[in-house]
This record gives sequence, C-alpha cells and structure tokens, in this order.
Amino acid sequence: MRLATYSRGTAAGRPRPPDAADIAGPRPAAEPGQVRVRPPGGPHRHHGGSRLVRAILWPAADVLAVAIAAAAAGVGPARGAAYGLLVLLALAASGLHRLPVCLRATDQAGRLAVVAAVPALLLAPWLSATTALLIAGCTTGLLLTLRAAACAALRSAYRRGRLVRRALIIGGGPASLGLSRVLAEHPELGLAVCGVVDDWPGGPVSAGLPRLGRVSDGPSIIARHDVSCVFADEAAATASLTAAVRAIRGLGAEVSVLPAVPEVGLRLPRDRMEEIWGIPVIPVRPDPQAKARRTAKRTTDLAIGIVLAVLAAPVVALLALAVAADLRLSPLFRQVRIAGPGRRATITKLRTLRPAGDPDTAWRVSAGQSSALGRILRGTHVDELPQLSSVLRGEMSLVGPRPERPHFARRLAEVIPGYADRERVTAGLTGWAQVHGLSGDTSIADRARFDNFYIEYWSVWLDLLILARTIPAALSGALRSARGGTQ
Repeated sequence: MRLATYSRGTAAGRPRPPDAADIAGPRPAAEPGQVRVRPPGGPHRHHGGSRLVRAILWPAADVLAVAIAAAAAGVGPARGAAYGLLVLLALAASGLHRLPVCLRATDQAGRLAVVAAVPALLLAPWLSATTALLIAGCTTGLLLTLRAAACAALRSAYRRGRLVRRALIIGGGPASLGLSRVLAEHPELGLAVCGVVDDWPGGPVSAGLPRLGRVSDGPSIIARHDVSCVFADEAAATASLTAAVRAIRGLGAEVSVLPAVPEVGLRLPRDRMEEIWGIPVIPVRPDPQAKARRTAKRTTDLAIGIVLAVLAAPVVALLALAVAADLRLSPLFRQVRIAGPGRRATITKLRTLRPAGDPDTAWRVSAGQSSALGRILRGTHVDELPQLSSVLRGEMSLVGPRPERPHFARRLAEVIPGYADRERVTAGLTGWAQVHGLSGDTSIADRARFDNFYIEYWSVWLDLLILARTIPAALSGALRSARGGTQ
C-alpha cells in the first residue's frame, strides 16, 4: 500500500486528482519501514488561515454555547453575561481553548462540566438552586455538542486537504517513524510531515523521510517550510535539542515531545498530555515570551505592584532618612543591571554600603563597608523596595530572576551552564531562587537552575506563591547574621 503524508489516494472511494509526481511516472516501491512523503506544495493546500481557524474555533463555539444556555435557563442579561465571562475565563485559564491533534471533545467532558459548574456556584447568591443547576447542565451539554460539531467540521476539512498544517520531526528514532506512518495514514489529523532534522544522517527515520538538516537548523527550517507543529523525539535527544526547541517556541510553533519511555505519560494528568492514534505525546508549554503570557504577567505586576508601592512609600521614606543619617551619603544607590532579553535597566536600592572600589566589578563586601543598619536592610532585602518603581515602569517584574551586573553576567554565562538562559524573561524584585534562600554568597549554579525552572513552569499562581513566601524569607533573613556581598 502506498503511504503518503498528504493523501490516501482512493482509500475512501474518492478519486484523487493527479499531481506532478504522478504525471512524471510511477515511483519505486517503498522499502519496509519507509514512509512516502510528498514534497511541500502537493495537492493539500496549506492555508495561512489554519492558525486563525484553530485559534477561534472552540472559543466561538464556547461563546455560542454559553449564550444559548443562559437564554434557556432564563437568566437575565447581566447575570448571564457575568456567568458567561466567568466560564470563558475559566476555559482559557485551564487551557481548554487549545485544540488537541486528535479532535475529540468527549476527552474533556469532565473538565468542561467543572468549568460550567463552578461559575454557577459563585453566582449562587443571585441565582436560585434550580436556575444554577439548569444553566450549568445546559452549558456542559452545549459545550460538548458544539465542540463535537466543530471537531467534525475540522476533520472534514482536513480530509479534503484544507487547513492542513505542516509538521517537522526532530530526531530520528522508532517512535518518530511510527508517528510519521500514523500521520500519513490518517489525514483527518490534519498534519503533514515535511521532513526530519537530526544529527545522525542515515538514521531510521531519515531513511524514509526527507532529511532537511541538523537539529540546530530547526528554527530556520520552521520558517522556510511554514511549519506550525514540531515533534521532538526524546530518544534521539542531543545537546543542541534544548536550544533548538526554545528557538522554535519563540517562532510560535507548537512543540510536543515523544517520550523515550511511553509509560512516562501515565504519570501525567490526562489533560496534560495527548495521544495521536495510540502514540503518547507531551505538549511543551508555550514560549515564556508569548504575548498572552507577557500580558497576564504584566497585568499581575500592575495590580499588585500599585498596592505594594502605596504601602511601601512611607516605609521607604523613613528608611531613606535613616540611611542618610547613618552613612552621611545619598540614601539611594543606582546601578545598571541586565533586566531581560537584550535589555539593561538602572535599578534603585537603598544604600547599604560605603563606597569602596568599583561597585560594578566588586563581588565581595570589604570589612567595615556595611553598617549595622545596612546589614539589616540587606539581610531582609528591604533595600530592594525602591525597585517597585521599576516594576511600575515595566523595566522589571515583581517575580523573576534577579538582575545581575553586566560584567558578572558575561563571566558567569561562560562558566555556568544555563546561566544565560535565565535572561530570557524580565528580571524580578524577588524570585523562586530567593525564596529558597539562594541569595548573597550562595551557589550561582543553583540559582540559575531555580530561575530556569521558574521560567519554564511559570503561572500566575506561582507568582502569587513566591510573593507570599517572600515575607517569611525576609523575616528569616532578619534573624540570620548579615553576610557580605554586593547582590
């Protein structure tokens, strides 16, 4: 049987129009284990509107479902709008607006029921029990029904060669070969593999798929072939895979991992993984600099930062007077630091040290450089409070990797693996490393590891958790003896 990524010929009883390859003559038979792939530009039409359709398909169905449910339950316009808004926000926050590769609405039935029920409970004081149950039940049923209809329409479009997305496989391995074959045999999945990139020419997959380059070439291939979906084979991971995946995420492509041990998926919640015709895949979180993520983080920074700035203003003013009287110097200290990807910013702190040497290149604090007041301010990190102004200006975030001086940022990036990766996002006033006691004269490698963990697994909830833990961390710092350093 001829396997083709872009068409199954007449398998469904429909004649397939001839393409250039057919006119040129018959192809040699595929060897066992090979997957026939037509070059990009075959009979399937890759529309630029595919991303738009996938982005709005389920949200549009959800809006319609909520509107019909509110009308059916007899809820007034104001309450219906409030309920609908809560449901849509919950769907977005839960990641339920993302279309999986296998379009099955029933896989999310339980989560949809919870999303429909919780807003009804929140509005219970303004709704009767019967109305709350009715609107939650109607919403659940309509969400499932309209999503199922949307999935059926999209699968039909895929079978006709419309809205098909190009996929790229990173790494050659048996799992990749199996996935390629499945995608070729099931056009209703809407993915057409354009090739593979790996660091082993002649590997098992590249023997049957076009080898488009090495793993490090992945980002350029993504743009050249208009790839929107990438599958990284964990079994064929190389040192260049992490850098390539991060660059690809920055281009807006969806990235999923084929686990080397399929049973790994059993340890993940069902809603955190996908399966493609029986093959488990693990979606990678969106790029840390994705617009939606940056918007959510900036909104959180402003909402909380304004409150903290108002509360901290009188404290900072009193401490500034105390510092001026203690050191007989200007109470504020300003310094240029790396504040984000390719950005520098001037941060402001309460002065805690007497001048000694070059503050931009001095790592340790000399004896007698800090007063008793300075040691207290540094130990509790209260000297960082003036940086709230940088947060409000958007130069910093409330939570993120601490900003470092350019001189040391360059040196540390040369000797500590992953250190430069922490500069992918905006620097923060506090961070995941800091609430674990990693500040001052502590392991820089550990700090980098904690910072990169935070970047990859960020959420609004994690930011709130870190902010809450910052207070006891500051109090414990007040109980410890102040240590030297210039952080």
